[in-house]
Order: sequence, then C-alpha cells, then structure tokens
Amino acid sequence: MSAPTPEFALGYRALMLDGLAGEVEITKRVFAAVPEGKKDYRPDPNARTAWELAWHLANSDVQFLDAIADMKFTMPPPQPTDKPKTVAELVAWYDRHMKRGAERVRALSAEQLLTPVDFLGAFNFPAAFYLGFLNNHSIHHRGELATYLRPMGSKVPSIYGGSYDEPMQAAA
Repeated sequence: MSAPTPEFALGYRALMLDGLAGEVEITKRVFAAVPEGKKDYRPDPNARTAWELAWHLANSDVQFLDAIADMKFTMPPPQPTDKPKTVAELVAWYDRHMKRGAERVRALSAEQLLTPVDFLGAFNFPAAFYLGFLNNHSIHHRGELATYLRPMGSKVPSIYGGSYDEPMQAAA
C-alpha cells in the first residue's frame, strides 16, 4: 500500500471538515432539545446525565480539533475557563469553538496533515486521519444523547431524515 499523497491529505481534510460542519449543525439541534430543567436525567444509574453527556460530546469534539491542529493529544485534556452552564450557552460555546478549531485544522499544510501523531500510545496515524475518529465519536455520542430526549419530555429533531417530531418535508 502506498503512502497517502499531499493531494489526498488536502482533499480528505476538505471532505471531512465540510461534512463535519453539517454534523455540527445537527448536534447543536440535539443539544438545544435538552430541557434545561431535566439536564440531570440519566436512563440508568451507570449512564452519564444528559448534561454530562452533552458536555463530553461538545468538549471532546473541540479538544479533538485542537489536538489535530496542535499535532499532539494530551492526557488529561485541558478544561476550558469558559465552560457553559446552560443549554443555550452550550450551543453557542460549541458553535464558536468548533468553527475556531476547524479553521485551525484548515490552516495545516499537507505536510502537517500527513505527519504521524501519537494518540496516547494507542494509534500513530497521520494527523488528518483523526478527523474520521472525531466524526465517528461525535455521531456516536449524539445518537446516545438523542435517545435521552423523549424520556426527558422533549422532541427529537430531524437528524438524517425526519423524526416523529420533525417529519420529512416534501420538496416544493
């Protein structure tokens, strides 16, 4: 198998960041559906609360982008000084920091994108390849959080098509 080319790295980054931008918009809608008064809901004693899960998802996504841009994954991850306290603040925080992080990754050169980066001793992939990990991790936890919404008395937004609460609309 041949090594990825600089052109591949640049194209892969563009593809992943464009896709991630759409995923971010969906994730913000799922966050916004979490009822402020029920953030402490958990479906099982071993599960995270809705707020813990939402914060894990938001913070991890941002940390992933920053780690790719820094070309270094750290343990323990840094904690932001501007941690949101409400659902509305979380949506705004996530939007702001995901845009910032994506721009940092967009600024990397092809050479940087192809540089192997150690992921806490578990992986050592080219920096660009971690965009796929970020996408999968985000989708996984967003789906988990979406399953909390109805038991919390909320409505489930359209994610990849209509939901009971937001059916698909026919094209006009």
